[in-house]
Amino acid sequence: MRMTATGTLVFMALAFFALRPYEAMHPGFGYAIAFAEAAMVGGLADWFAVTALFRRPLGLPIPHTAIIPVNKDRIADTMAAFLRAYFLTPQVVARRLYAFNLAAGVGGFLANPQGGSKSRLREGAASLVGDVLQSLDQDRLGGLAKAGLRKQLEQVDLGPLMGQMLTHAIADRRHMPVLEGMIGWVGRTLESNEHFVREIIHDRANVVLRWTGLDERLASGVLDGIYRLFAEVLVQPEHPMRDKVEEGLVQLAQDMLNDPKTQAKVEEVKVEILANPAMTAWIDAMWERYRAALLRSFRDPDAALSGGIGESIGQLGKALAEDKQLQILVNRFARRTLAGIVSRYGDEIVRLVSETVKRWDAVTVTDRIEGAVGRDLQFIRINGTLVGGLVGLAIHAVGGLF
Repeated sequence: MRMTATGTLVFMALAFFALRPYEAMHPGFGYAIAFAEAAMVGGLADWFAVTALFRRPLGLPIPHTAIIPVNKDRIADTMAAFLRAYFLTPQVVARRLYAFNLAAGVGGFLANPQGGSKSRLREGAASLVGDVLQSLDQDRLGGLAKAGLRKQLEQVDLGPLMGQMLTHAIADRRHMPVLEGMIGWVGRTLESNEHFVREIIHDRANVVLRWTGLDERLASGVLDGIYRLFAEVLVQPEHPMRDKVEEGLVQLAQDMLNDPKTQAKVEEVKVEILANPAMTAWIDAMWERYRAALLRSFRDPDAALSGGIGESIGQLGKALAEDKQLQILVNRFARRTLAGIVSRYGDEIVRLVSETVKRWDAVTVTDRIEGAVGRDLQFIRINGTLVGGLVGLAIHAVGGLF
């Protein structure tokens, strides 16, 4: 289109210079020359106007040219203010959502995710979300997610929470499998490290015991007694050791619920664990697993909505699509939620738009805007050439009457 507009201007210039020698031969040549001359003026004026929007014409430092590059930051602020004032307001969002039955649309999609365009919609949306998730700065995104998780863990009052969990577990006898598992684990650990126990007893025995070999018999007796005790605790539900352990657990639960000193100790342990590099590595690994699972889910939306989860989602979608009262409640909640988000975070959203445009360099802004509207701007040049010619023709005709 730029070549067409420029070609039209060049054609008018050639016509003007070609017809000038024949101006006196016939009055009609005067009209043609007037048209070509005025068309050149109109085409050049519009070329200057269009070019001045994006760059300096012929590279000359003419005032009020290269308007978009020079005023890039002001354009960004104006664009953000326009979005904030006319789009991202609670009234506009609520009014737009009143005309849209969000609950029914979501319900129909969830009830029949395989159907026609809805399937393509789901696949497209899932693919888009997956692409966005994969394209984000993983260091910054992961850092934000892990920092948020760590902050939530730091804010948890762990002592009372663990006390409540332990109290309910003891009341429902759910702690017994854990207790038996711990006893079994201690027994197996001791058995696999039996030689260390024997070495300790041997090192601490006196010379007489080592010389007579009684240290080995003593070590075997100690180990056999411990093994027998663990076996009896495991097979005898009413063993006194179990009662002692359970009494200790009950007391520990009460202390974590009510004793400030115990709660403070639990909090200290929690802080030490969170500061441990192993905990940091665990959070990193957990985030990577969660991110990978999200990507797999978005890349394969059919698998994500299959099985029991898919059936539950389908039932929820059917209820949303058919229950009018539920739709009213959901739509009302959606309107209030989105209006609240816009009211609370609208400034941050438009600031993101403004800062993004400001970070673009002048060449990028110019190329993107010119690429979006450049074809119409070249039509302005063509129209300016033709309109200028017609105006020149009209002026010449009116001048001939006097």
